[in-house]
Amino acid sequence: MLINHNKAVMPQTTQSLENSYKKTILVIESCKTKKQLEGAYYMVNNFKKLYKNVGYPKVLSYNLDRRLEQQLLEYQYTI
Repeated sequence: MLINHNKAVMPQTTQSLENSYKKTILVIESCKTKKQLEGAYYMVNNFKKLYKNVGYPKVLSYNLDRRLEQQLLEYQYTI
């Protein structure tokens, strides 16, 4: 299925990938506790497993890992 998004035709999976990526980033950025960071870690892994089959860009995986690492460092500095 194709969807007209911002005057460009893109497959449904691309829009879904973009939405999932943005939601995962928002979850990571909202983490304030160790337990929340653990949940975000599992969310990142689930994202990778889910979109591996559609061939998502590896840079997304790198960015998620990097953002999770940064959030963990921020958490460690606040305790």
